[in-house]
Amino acid sequence: MRLTGKNAVVTGAASGIGRETALRFAEEGAAVVCADRDAAGAEAVAASIVAGGGSAHAVTADITSESDAARLAEAALAACGRVDVLVNNAGVTILGGVAELSEADWRREIDINLSGAYRVSKAFWPHFARARGGLILSTASIAGVIAAPQDAAYVASKAGLIMLTRCMALDGAGAGIRANCICPGFVDTPMFDGFLAEQADPEAARARAAGRTPLGCIGTPRDIADGFVYLASDDARWITGTALVIDGGLTAGLPA
Repeated sequence: MRLTGKNAVVTGAASGIGRETALRFAEEGAAVVCADRDAAGAEAVAASIVAGGGSAHAVTADITSESDAARLAEAALAACGRVDVLVNNAGVTILGGVAELSEADWRREIDINLSGAYRVSKAFWPHFARARGGLILSTASIAGVIAAPQDAAYVASKAGLIMLTRCMALDGAGAGIRANCICPGFVDTPMFDGFLAEQADPEAARARAAGRTPLGCIGTPRDIADGFVYLASDDARWITGTALVIDGGLTAGLPA
């Protein structure tokens, strides 16, 4: 098992990529703190890990709150004694171009997707610095690499998250702190379902997404979680400041 002896914190752990990442980390031997503002969802994931023989704790936290971010760090350290890996996964998507998007929705998207990762990373930073090592992973998106119509705030937040990751990698290198992110393509999650539900024809939209992906199918949360397992493992110990694209080839080039 590649993560035996490691302690990890995963935000947005109640569903989708966060849930699968927490489960995969536990399968690979890590003790996991499952954090989410959905208390029941986080508890359910932690209970599933414990039922399978793993070690897990649930913490209710809202990453838009600086005090909640600090409390999450305190709770994780109290539960585990040491944190080796932080996964900033919590996020939302709110559709709309600049002309249609309300300022409140713009602020909410940036506050959760970008500022949330900043708050939680900052809360854990002193611990990582004292330990002379730590890994910060984040869920970005191919929307941070290529733009998409009618999705201005989400695209901006994910592009910002990629650059935040690179800045943290540079700022933390001297203290042994590494930072990387994953840029998923279309992945079958509740968030993707919500995106499809806002389309005129959800099934046709799903088919288009699969058709745009060279490998011909929508990804699964496990596809992304496996990427996080790799980045959290000792196999990736010399990797920092990278944005790993996992998208079935969607951003590889122009379609045939």
